[in-house]
Amino acid sequence: MGKIVTFGEIMLRLKSPYGERLMQSDKLEATFGGGEANVAVSCANFGMDTSYVTVLPDNDIAKSCVRQLRGFGVNVDDIHYRNGRMGIYFLEPGAVQRPSKVIYDREYSAISLTKPGDIDWLKIFENASWFHVTGITPALTQNSALVTLEAVTAAKQAGLTVSMDLNYRGNLWKYGKKAAEIMPSIVKYVDVCIANEEDVQKALDIHNDADVTKGALDENKYKELSDKVLKTYPNIKLIAITLRESRNADINGWGACLNDRKDFYVSRKYEITDIVDRVGGGDSFAAGLIYGLNTYGNSKDALEFAVAASCLKHTIYGDFSRFTVPEVEKLMRGDGSGRVQR
Repeated sequence: MGKIVTFGEIMLRLKSPYGERLMQSDKLEATFGGGEANVAVSCANFGMDTSYVTVLPDNDIAKSCVRQLRGFGVNVDDIHYRNGRMGIYFLEPGAVQRPSKVIYDREYSAISLTKPGDIDWLKIFENASWFHVTGITPALTQNSALVTLEAVTAAKQAGLTVSMDLNYRGNLWKYGKKAAEIMPSIVKYVDVCIANEEDVQKALDIHNDADVTKGALDENKYKELSDKVLKTYPNIKLIAITLRESRNADINGWGACLNDRKDFYVSRKYEITDIVDRVGGGDSFAAGLIYGLNTYGNSKDALEFAVAASCLKHTIYGDFSRFTVPEVEKLMRGDGSGRVQR
């Protein structure tokens, strides 16, 4: 198997301490994170040869970020340094019935100023077999959308498998285009699609009456929704839809389903209580699916590995997951006791 390449923005994350609102806290906890970087870190943790592509300013904060990525075993040779700034996002963690809140400060970031032609994709894709992107980058600017389209087009020309997490972010689409106007032209180059029901509805304008706000989910609705996506996009080989039952900010039911055009699979469901940090949970799922599809040779095991990896991510602080394959497989095979390992 060749290397895994991911592309997107990594940001400085500033978070208020648990139980405090941004407006009341006199200190913020600083880490780094971003959807595609989170996927790269997880893939590297799973032992995969992983390269992360982004654009950063040439300053000490960016260098600290790159040093951290390198420490996880992520190849950072294809990070570009240009004018602009490093994006920031502020996180206010939710508690009980109070939801989490994210505030973005990423205008004029270095990656958002990048234009088509600035990155030599065919060189980056040498010795690669898989390319992963999300719907976050196309939401930044018109140029960011064009660069993403350029990247997936080049990936297909180079013979790579392309995965995309639709990752709809309503607060980012500010440049006069709706997601459903931009995303379909990118998705037609995608082999493996990852989403939740809102992503499908907002990014692809494909609808049914699945309701994420009810707390309990009807799996049949997701079979119907995934069938619609596969019918609309014949290039997609499989779609995985995450199933989050939000009891409140601290207690979630967590699972996923997968439609590979031959069968429809529904994973084991986990009851996650006392959530430590749910940010990055979907990215851990995406990385787990990439690993599983490249390792197990069947959709069912790949799905179960992805869900278990994501479940574990909810137990640690920060965007980045920090679990190994044996740890994920242990939960995947049924040991969720949390007993001390001696």
